[in-house]
Amino acid sequence: MGRQFLASLVSLLLAALPLIAAAQSQQPPAADDALIRSLEEQERVAVLNEDVAALERLWSEQFIVNNPQNLISADRAVVLDRVRRGLIRYSKFERQIEAIRFDDDIAIVMGSEIVVPKGDAASNQIVHRRFTNIWRRTGTTWRAIARHAHVIPGK
Repeated sequence: MGRQFLASLVSLLLAALPLIAAAQSQQPPAADDALIRSLEEQERVAVLNEDVAALERLWSEQFIVNNPQNLISADRAVVLDRVRRGLIRYSKFERQIEAIRFDDDIAIVMGSEIVVPKGDAASNQIVHRRFTNIWRRTGTTWRAIARHAHVIPGK
């Protein structure tokens, strides 16, 4: 019975190897996770500092946003123009990443944000939001291709 059990176990392990390899290929290298976290931080700081040049580097030309005002900005130029005109301005911008999922050359980042708008129309009230950012790798370069953010009511 020992030999038969061992033979069955080896057969089972050999059959499972492709499944194990596929599962491991779904897990990104730690370097990809660290890079996306770094890009998220660069993007957060660029928005906070109204750094249009950095945002142009980080956001794909196909960048699309569903923003907290329930408006869709279907291209990057519209969002960059909002930054230039001072419509996207914060005295505080914190982001907490809660999950990152990779699918080949796509990274999906989800979490929460706290912002304090500033400027003439700002109320200086703390705004709590949920967000999803989507990044795509082309070659060795990751760029944000889509974003959704919404205000958490009653917070």
